[in-house]
Amino acid sequence: MRNRPIPGSSGRVRGMTLLGAPVLHAPCAPVTDFGPELARLVEDMFATMYAANGVGLAANQVGEGLRVFVYDCPDDEDVRHLGHVVNPRLVEADGEVVRGPEGCLSLPGLEAPTPRYDRAVVEGVRLDGTPVRVEGTGFFARCLQHECDHLAGGVYADLVTGWSRRKLLRAIRKESWGRDGVAALETAARD
Repeated sequence: MRNRPIPGSSGRVRGMTLLGAPVLHAPCAPVTDFGPELARLVEDMFATMYAANGVGLAANQVGEGLRVFVYDCPDDEDVRHLGHVVNPRLVEADGEVVRGPEGCLSLPGLEAPTPRYDRAVVEGVRLDGTPVRVEGTGFFARCLQHECDHLAGGVYADLVTGWSRRKLLRAIRKESWGRDGVAALETAARD
């Protein structure tokens, strides 16, 4: 029997921000108001993530430039990790670098081999302001790094190199949102 509500059960599904939208390519602002609007945002983010069959979602992916992400992600041993982090900081990323397939709800239907550390630690706070430390390995470590990158204004495609990058850019150009997406990636590569 559940003692708590299911995350996202009272949230509304929001529109997904796609590659090329300015909010997706700018660093997010720290959260300073821990009131009911933040709780509603987190509920909406869970609902949106579940509706899109994702394992993680950053606030800027629903158009909010705030430092918040949610996750419901397994690790490599199929252990489920569920939660949210407000004002997260990636404090450790180490271990073996694994180049594995990575996708993103803001680049729907696409993926590319992306290098990520096999271990990551994120620190931040919960909705009530209490400290939280989340440690992940394997696929969950990839998720934590991916969401922290979003909040810094980056996307996984920024890390893809060589032939894989050229292939990904060709696939993006074929999408209806692709022109703005490729322009954003090329600008990021020059900076």
